[in-house]
Amino acid sequence: MSDQRHVRLFRNGRNQAVRIPVEFELPGDEAVMHRDGDRLVIEPLRKRGLTALLKSMTPVDDEFPEIDDPAPQPERVL
Repeated sequence: MSDQRHVRLFRNGRNQAVRIPVEFELPGDEAVMHRDGDRLVIEPLRKRGLTALLKSMTPVDDEFPEIDDPAPQPERVL
């Protein structure tokens, strides 16, 4: 696979667009685009995992009441 490929720009309504060749396809159906100098960088939108979500949360300092939650009784076999 080549690291480079000539592509043409075209208009899609009021937006400028480019077709992404199959060898450069990104996973998923969303991406993030940003400028790096005169370059446009397109990166796949990565789904955040549970660990990343938990790290982004702030701890709750509230006091919670005690809840009487006895262990369930074992099921009887008939």
